[in-house]
Amino acid sequence: MSVLGNPRVAAAVARTMQALAAVGQERIARRGGARFPEYPGDTREITIPAEVAPARAVVYRPGGEDPNPPVHVNFHGGGYVMRGVRLDDALCRYLAAEAGVVVVNVDYAVAPQHRFPEPPHQCYQVVRWVAEHGAEHGWDGTRLTVGGQSAGGGLAAAVARQALERGGPAIALQVLHYPPLDLVTPPGRKRSVIAKPMLRPWMGEVFDNAYVPDPARRADPLVSPAGPDEKADITGIAPALVITAEYDRLRAEGERYARRLEAAGALVHHHEVANADHAYDMADTPATRESYALIARHVKEATRPAAPAAD
Repeated sequence: MSVLGNPRVAAAVARTMQALAAVGQERIARRGGARFPEYPGDTREITIPAEVAPARAVVYRPGGEDPNPPVHVNFHGGGYVMRGVRLDDALCRYLAAEAGVVVVNVDYAVAPQHRFPEPPHQCYQVVRWVAEHGAEHGWDGTRLTVGGQSAGGGLAAAVARQALERGGPAIALQVLHYPPLDLVTPPGRKRSVIAKPMLRPWMGEVFDNAYVPDPARRADPLVSPAGPDEKADITGIAPALVITAEYDRLRAEGERYARRLEAAGALVHHHEVANADHAYDMADTPATRESYALIARHVKEATRPAAPAAD
């Protein structure tokens, strides 16, 4: 273990990374806005109450004639450390247009300012609020999906687990896009089929130690649902679309969780993106468009209105 295994050092590095990212936010926004220009987006900001801290969210409204469309709650990536609600702007615009859903893109609390279990608890409270207050804001909270990229996928999985354990809200689909699902296994032991994958072990040490400083807590199912010793029954959990990337260090844990979901009867589909690494969808490529189309198709299918009962 390097010096980054010290939670205080990891927290200091995480704060430095946050400061550097904040400086580049406008550049990130411009780059993101240039992707998928055919989907201009109709957005507004709201603040969602939660016990941990209020969460700012960007709401994307779909076109079309549905006065009360379904809703998808999105959580961005960033190792549980980086704020980056703008990173997923292209995805959110795409889903609003192609899946016909309102997308609530959440700027959730991050570590080290908010360590585990605060972020997954806040995200669950946000999703519960979205489900309960749809009529006031123009969406149908009874037709609800959740999803996220990287750490956001981990949080989406945690939201689905809490919904299972707490009796709701009903989630029609969880979309887990190259998620971290095993923080028990040290980052240096996670392998890739290429020599220099995007995620480096030092990054994992910073993220893991800033987010969950106590290694004993990393086996919690809200952190590591694909951990080596996690065997709890998840029958009844929300149906899942799992997307992994061939070169990603997180590929194995995504595959492992997909198998757990399949055993519980909850796996809708597992898709592996060939010749792709972590965060591959930050560029407008054929692989990105294929994955976004896949997500939109599954979200649309999951939120399709129920057929009227026969007389």
